[in-house]
Amino acid sequence: MIQFICNNSGLTASYMQNGGEKGLDFEEVYTREFPGVYKYLFALCGEQTLAEELTQETFYRAIQNSESFRGTCKLSVWLCQIGKNLYLSQMRRERRRQQLSETGQTSHPDPEEALLRHDTAMILHRHLHTLPDPYKEVFSLRTFGELSFAQIGELFGKSESWARVTYHRAKLKLKEETQ
Repeated sequence: MIQFICNNSGLTASYMQNGGEKGLDFEEVYTREFPGVYKYLFALCGEQTLAEELTQETFYRAIQNSESFRGTCKLSVWLCQIGKNLYLSQMRRERRRQQLSETGQTSHPDPEEALLRHDTAMILHRHLHTLPDPYKEVFSLRTFGELSFAQIGELFGKSESWARVTYHRAKLKLKEETQ
């Protein structure tokens, strides 16, 4: 387990490794581990700026989640794992952004998103009014009233699960109608 403690002398890292407790000041940990974590992330992404940002974020996350370090591996391995997860999350976000920019939008817009667009709002409103109850009411309460599924279920005297299923079915019916 690693523990970062802030005291008068600064941020201290105390962690168990190989059966012994070690006390290190955060600056020592950062100075010692930064080059290895940076080189690892630079090898993954190939961009100096991104590697630097990911390395900084890695140490920030390490401080935030210090209680999850159990000492079963080297501190550097744990830090590199955090960095790798940050890098993979970054790549997923970029891939999603790129896909959206290439297509301009999703092939079948989500009814909630489409309601926000003025040009399709009238069409969706017409289709919404043709939906049978309770689909029309549940969809309206969730989308326009911004009620939680628990609140919607309570209004109808039903469960939260019922509200979720009804809302999902309403969305599917709207998608079918708008295609």
